Parts: sequence; C-alpha cells; structure tokens
Amino acid sequence: MKYKIDQCIASRLRRLSRITDGYLRKALKDFDITENQMNILFALFALGKVDQGEIGKRLILERSTVSRGIKILENKKYITKSSSYRPEIELTKNGRELVKKMDPVWQSFMNEVCSKIGKDGMDSIKKIEQTLI
Repeated sequence: MKYKIDQCIASRLRRLSRITDGYLRKALKDFDITENQMNILFALFALGKVDQGEIGKRLILERSTVSRGIKILENKKYITKSSSYRPEIELTKNGRELVKKMDPVWQSFMNEVCSKIGKDGMDSIKKIEQTLI
C-alpha cells in the first residue's frame, strides 16, 4: 500500500502530542514547570526513591531528557539525587508539596481533554499504546 505524507502515523501522533501539551502547558503556567518535569515528579511521588534510569524506562524518555529534567528539579529543590555511580533520586518535602498542589490542576486538565476525546478516544489511545509497546 502506498501512503501519503498526511497519513504519517509518527507525524500525526506528534501533532496530537503538541496539541495536548499546549493544554497542559496552559494548566501548568503558574508552576514554572514543564510537562516532562511534571511527569518525573509524579513518577517519583508514586515510586519513591528510585534509580534515575528507572524514570526514563517508566516514562519512555530519552536519557538526556531525564538528566536535564532532574538537574532542573534538583536546582529547584524538588528532588535530591545521590552521588553514586547509578544515582538514585527522590522527592524532597518541597517536591511532595508541589505534586500535591499540581494534582488538582492536572486532574482538571485530564477532565477537559478526556471530555473532548471521550471514552472511545481514551480506549483508542490505550489500544495504540498496547499495540506499539
């Protein structure tokens, strides 16, 4: 089968990502934090102290993206990082408090986007993820 460029799955998924990231950026504007940094914080909130590499695996993020995000979050005193060969990271008290403040904002973002795409859209996203992973 011959495809046209406007059918490119990678391009279309990146486009959807940029669109939803725009909604999330708007929601996070008062926190001075990026989507990736938020995801790292939320993952640490759920996982506790963890090997830095585990965050990249769980979130499917490039090593450089994780390292950059961790450095920024560490400078903002939201996480601590061990100095071992395989560094472990965890939330500070300030980091845990930030996650608790961001959660209702994130919930509101999720409600807005999920109401727009509906249950069928959410099910489709899940199916695509399960198929490609």
